[in-house]
Amino acid sequence: MESETVRTKKKKKSLGHMNKASMGTSSFLHIFLILALLLGLAKPDPDSLQDYCIADTKSSFYLNGVPCINPNLATTAHFTTSALAKPGNTRANTFGFNVTLTTVANLPGINTLGLSLARVDIAGNGIVPPHSHPRASEVTICLKGSILVGFVDTSNRLYTQQLRPGESFVFPKGLIHFLFNVDSLNPALAISGFSSQNPGAQVASLATFRSNPYIPDDVVKKAFQITTQDVMKIRKNLGG
Repeated sequence: MESETVRTKKKKKSLGHMNKASMGTSSFLHIFLILALLLGLAKPDPDSLQDYCIADTKSSFYLNGVPCINPNLATTAHFTTSALAKPGNTRANTFGFNVTLTTVANLPGINTLGLSLARVDIAGNGIVPPHSHPRASEVTICLKGSILVGFVDTSNRLYTQQLRPGESFVFPKGLIHFLFNVDSLNPALAISGFSSQNPGAQVASLATFRSNPYIPDDVVKKAFQITTQDVMKIRKNLGG
C-alpha cells in the first residue's frame, strides 16, 4: 500500500497540473476577449443606435460624423437625391474624369448608415488615376462604355478586368486602384458604392508630387529613381 507521504505528493502534483491547465484556459479567454474587442473597434463606421439620423447640416458642433435633426422632422426628401443624375465635367482636370459623390449635404438621410454612392464620368481615353480610399471598400458597376479597372494588393500583385455595361468589380479597402476608359472617342459611365459615408480619396501621383508643402526633392528622386528635371516636369504636368 502507498504511504501517506506518497499519496500527498501525488495529490499535490495533480493539483499543480490542474492549476496550470486552468491558467492556460484563463489566458486563452483573456486573449480571445481582447481580440474580440479590437475587432469590434475596427469597424469602418459606427453602427447607428436608431432607425436613421438625418444630418443637421446647420449645426455648429464638430463630431465624428454629423449631428441629427429631430426624427419627427424627417421627410422623404431627406432620403432622396438627384445629385447623381447629371453628368460631371470631365474637362475640369488633366485626367479626363469627374466624380460626383453623395454626401450629407446632398443626401442628409445617409448620415450614420455607413455607405455612400458616386457617379464616375470618364471622357474618351480618360482615367481615374491610381488612388485609394482609406476608410472604405468599393464596388463599381459599369453603366456605359468599356472600362479597364484594377487594383494592386500589398504583395504588388495586379488584378485587372475590362468591364462592359452591367458588369461589376470590387476594390478592397485602402488598396491602390484605377479606372480607365479604353475607348478614345466615347465617354464611359460607372456607379460606385462605398462601405463608408465618408470614404476619403488620395490620388497617389498628386499626394507624391503635389503635396503642400512638397515632399523634399531628394526623397522623391530617391524613391522613384529620377532626376530633379523629372520631378519638375511631373509637377508641371500635374498642374504644380
